[in-house]
Amino acid sequence: MTSGPELVTAIRDVVRAHGDPVRAEGQQRYMKSAMPYRGITSPELKALLRPLLAERVEDRAEWESAVRSLFDGATHREEWYAALALLRHRHYRSWRDSEVMPLVRHLIRSGAWWDVVDEASHVVAEVGLLDPAGEGRRLREWSRDDDMWVRRAAIIGQLGAKERTDVNLLEAVIVPNLDSREFFIRKAIGWALREYAKTSPDWVRAFVDAQGEQMSGLTRREAMKHL
Repeated sequence: MTSGPELVTAIRDVVRAHGDPVRAEGQQRYMKSAMPYRGITSPELKALLRPLLAERVEDRAEWESAVRSLFDGATHREEWYAALALLRHRHYRSWRDSEVMPLVRHLIRSGAWWDVVDEASHVVAEVGLLDPAGEGRRLREWSRDDDMWVRRAAIIGQLGAKERTDVNLLEAVIVPNLDSREFFIRKAIGWALREYAKTSPDWVRAFVDAQGEQMSGLTRREAMKHL
């Protein structure tokens, strides 16, 4: 057992103590990131965090505060990744419910890039299966948000749901975004459809055909990639 502040300090210390400056420069260029990297690879970071995250924070408010503190106080991108790892850790599965979604939205808006948004969207999908009606209403609202990244999270917010996918919701979050010229929105729509095509290829074919010219070429190619 550990406290939230103690865990935040321990994570910051271990991230600060490791890395490779040369790799860090390459990572930052690749990700087009304003925030620098330490130069820690994903497997290395996972290994560094494992013993720290094994110590459970027993208070929900402290856990949420630790995630937010790590994320908002980050000086290097690995701290963002650590915050997301803490958010998604198995210890806190029972706390990943509708009440955590304002925090998830904050991370999405603050991170404002595909790596953060896509990782946070795993939680969106997880919570959605717990409360389909309530979270369905939320994702419909998110799909029309002024923030592109919130809209992306809504579009990919059912990835992995397979046969539990709400097709009415899938259509509802996609259609308002079909005219977007944003690459990351067009790509997200194609990704969501491509994944659902593994479960219901006929539905995806029919949906793509019905949209006609309204659907971008990129989206169509992504959606039909394995059909």
